[in-house]
Amino acid sequence: MPSHLSADHPAAPPPGRGTVEALISQARRLKGDMDAVRRDARTDDADPRDRWQRALYDLALHQLNDLDEHLAQLRDGPPPVTGTPEAARPPAAVPPARGESLLSRVGSAEWNLLTDHASWSGELYEILGRDAAAPPLTLDELPSLVLDADRPKLTSMVTDCLVDAKRIDGEFRIVRPDGEVRTVHMMGEPVLGADGGTASMWAVLRDVSELRRSQRAVSETRDSLLRPPDAARTEHRPAVEPQETVLPPWHGSLRLPRPGGPYSLDLAARRLPASPGEPIGGDWFDAMELPQGETLLSVGDLTGHGVAVTSGMAMLLGAVRGMAMAGTRPGKLLAWLNHLLDTTVEPVLGSAVCCRYRPETRTLVWAQAGHPAPLLFRNGTGLRWNAPDGVLLGATSGAAYGEAEETLEEGDLVLLHTDGLVPGSSGTDAAQRLTGLAPRFAGARTAQDCVRMVVEEFGATDRQDDACVLIARVTSAELTS
Repeated sequence: MPSHLSADHPAAPPPGRGTVEALISQARRLKGDMDAVRRDARTDDADPRDRWQRALYDLALHQLNDLDEHLAQLRDGPPPVTGTPEAARPPAAVPPARGESLLSRVGSAEWNLLTDHASWSGELYEILGRDAAAPPLTLDELPSLVLDADRPKLTSMVTDCLVDAKRIDGEFRIVRPDGEVRTVHMMGEPVLGADGGTASMWAVLRDVSELRRSQRAVSETRDSLLRPPDAARTEHRPAVEPQETVLPPWHGSLRLPRPGGPYSLDLAARRLPASPGEPIGGDWFDAMELPQGETLLSVGDLTGHGVAVTSGMAMLLGAVRGMAMAGTRPGKLLAWLNHLLDTTVEPVLGSAVCCRYRPETRTLVWAQAGHPAPLLFRNGTGLRWNAPDGVLLGATSGAAYGEAEETLEEGDLVLLHTDGLVPGSSGTDAAQRLTGLAPRFAGARTAQDCVRMVVEEFGATDRQDDACVLIARVTSAELTS
């Protein structure tokens, strides 16, 4: 449904070069005015409000500088390209993920080195995903939120600030309690005491995750314009080959375990590729029969795109299969995968769900690593299971992963998927749209019918990334013969 704001008005034409020039002039005038106000403002290092105000002036100037650069890119248009007319077509615009604004949230903190007292603003608690009732972290505790690879950077910035009185101005990635990784930009200064030593340190932190994602998208689309089309096709093929080699070779439905057990699984899966021209990602699905008649089900995703990522996906999936065949439980299996990614030369993050199904008891034991939880469909309704604890693979050393056990009934459907299956939606919103298919699933005869319904509903939409869906349906032994 169109927005009510535009219902009675025709769509505005794209801005012309003159309009963009005017916006650039306005942005530069505003930047000059802001700089003048900042220089004229009287600030007192002893007053927290004054320090907060000066920091916001600095942040505003940072944002205006970024805006000036982006407007200049918009005025100048896409970079010149060579090749066929098809190669010269500009790429489609890349919208912000999940509808989030590119304007970053800002929080503040102060650490008193004399009393070891810390003070955080409410917004900082939200940025870091911390419970507002919990005490703020001290400077010694703050690195516990940061990705292992970025901890030395944070430690160096804080040390330089406290020892050499240098300003802090840098970025690092944090892992929220729900496993989500966010990028935070930190700016701060030391506050000197009467004896000239550092008495405290204050800082402002902003969540720049969506801004950085947008900048990466601009860079990637610019690179795709400059790269000849033949080169793009040459790079695409080696990235696809690992997926085609390691993903299950079966098409349509597959029955596991073999006929003879009391309750088998009718399985079907599909990989939904990204739209033409988009890079190949590291999504996977898998199902295989294990010793003692159990069945392994897993889906996952490695961050990034290209040959290196799909090769890493192949390595990871091989490790999953090997450990599952050796009897490793899902929680321990993910802990070993986390160790594997944490020790790779090139840092990489991944998410996954791993399940073991026991047909004799119709029980499914599962664990997850920062991944969407499985969905259960029963008697025409759908729900998302509560996820046990588990952070992204490769996010932190020594992570532990909890397990959950579910008892299934004949006719139940379990749907596993990677993020991005529902374009434009994630988390709770994606789960609600998928569980909305429950009435249609109730009339399906096979798991393959259900996968076909998912593809019909969500497969035709242009997608910026790959996605996978795997559906397991509990059937009786008679139906598998």
